[in-house]
Amino acid sequence: MESAINFINEKTNNFKPVTGIILGSGLGDFADEFEAIRVPYSDIPGFQKSHVAGHKGLLVFAEVAGKPVVMMQGRYHFYEGHSMQTVTYPVKVMKKLGVQNLIITNAAGLLHKEFEPGDLMLIADHINFMGTNPLIGMNDNDLGPRFPDQSDVFTKTLREKAKAVAKSINLEVKEGVYCALTGPTYETPAEVKMVRNFGADAVGMSTVPEAIVANWCGMNVLGISCLTNFACGVIDQPLSHQEVIETADRIKESFKKYLYELVKAI
Repeated sequence: MESAINFINEKTNNFKPVTGIILGSGLGDFADEFEAIRVPYSDIPGFQKSHVAGHKGLLVFAEVAGKPVVMMQGRYHFYEGHSMQTVTYPVKVMKKLGVQNLIITNAAGLLHKEFEPGDLMLIADHINFMGTNPLIGMNDNDLGPRFPDQSDVFTKTLREKAKAVAKSINLEVKEGVYCALTGPTYETPAEVKMVRNFGADAVGMSTVPEAIVANWCGMNVLGISCLTNFACGVIDQPLSHQEVIETADRIKESFKKYLYELVKAI
């Protein structure tokens, strides 16, 4: 960790980000909009390469709406074989760099027909069905408590600001519960029925580990799902990662505008 922080500070001339953004599948173009310092994950001590389509694997430092921001242009996933500690390591680095607000984005499957592909959903809460927890192991008391409260993981005050921002730009956003499973297989129709019955509105393979760690170490967290496709069994059609990327690409301009205005507002 100390090596990573020292390396980043040297590369960025001690840039001090206040807001962090994790850009999910197909959503990384936002980071290309700004003059920035771009550092490959593979160069940073403790970081790993991302091998998933739509994830460039760059840590991007830029001024966004006049505010210092660090962006993960793509993430790595538990299903790639990384440990939970590795998956969430960048969040801890962001915290050490001074990040107070973390915006986590993802591409997700939608679970009921009231939502449509291309909708954006603010995450109000989550269900962790990944079979493990990123805080298992020795606790780092300098970062967070042994038994963190999770009653407000996705910070309500940030969600209210996000709703107000969406209204100001005439963008309709949904709100719901995100369920994380490990992947890399898409869920079966029976699994989709199960998580729907448990109260989930969207399903994916990321976000929850990062949100748990960000909440644990005292960050304000805002989660946004780009609902790219109906989950298996909701409608009768096969699923593909290409569909995820294509839908994210279709809505990326409105997504980028929304994200910019969000950074300005928080």
